[in-house]
Amino acid sequence: MEAKIFQSGNSQAVRIPKEFRFDVNTVEIFKRGDELVLRPRPANLAVALSKLGAMPDDFMQEGRVDEMPQARVEF
Repeated sequence: MEAKIFQSGNSQAVRIPKEFRFDVNTVEIFKRGDELVLRPRPANLAVALSKLGAMPDDFMQEGRVDEMPQARVEF
């Protein structure tokens, strides 16, 4: 499939076909070899921490139970 490139002010823009529309407002752009890659920006630490804040008050109230390490044969 082809996409059209056009000028938008001082920038170059690409008209993305409907089948490839993003459902986000911001994408990440980078080069991989001779390819130009667009993808939704990955969530950052602030987003992850905000989701942790939404955990119920009794989440892991009794702490984390760590099992004893397994006995293993040395190499």
